[in-house]
Amino acid sequence: MTTMFRYPVFPVFPGLDQTDIPEGLSRARSIMAEPDYMDCDSDEIVKPKKLLNPVKSSRNHQDLHRELLMNQKRGLAPQNKPELQKVMENRKREQVLKAQKEEQEAHKKRSDLEIELMKRRETLEQLELEQHKNEEEQENTPEFVKMKSNLRRTKQEVDEQERAT
Repeated sequence: MTTMFRYPVFPVFPGLDQTDIPEGLSRARSIMAEPDYMDCDSDEIVKPKKLLNPVKSSRNHQDLHRELLMNQKRGLAPQNKPELQKVMENRKREQVLKAQKEEQEAHKKRSDLEIELMKRRETLEQLELEQHKNEEEQENTPEFVKMKSNLRRTKQEVDEQERAT
């Protein structure tokens, strides 16, 4: 990979040739300033040490990191989906499975008796629905309409009895 412009490369360590240092390392070192304590090798100067990150050094973090690396190698990506989305996907999957199961049951061969029983059940359900609708309509009608229909019914019954006698 070539770049449009290169950083000037200065020898970082006297006595080392640029060919001994890898290209990426030499470029990074040419940008950074050298610390003063690198020039002298006296034991009096305390050289700084890199501090340990307590999170990275914890056992739980190491175990988690190891598990994530193994999952990545196996091709198992971690699930970063919200809980609601997971629940909705599960419901959708269950609905699809249920619909497929119903289709399979519908495609099964049924006997004549089963077909006749299904027809009767459907007609009974329709009759029940009609009854519920009629009851709801009667409950929603005003009181004077109910009374009027009762009076008509009693009048018709009386007229029928008179004709019969």
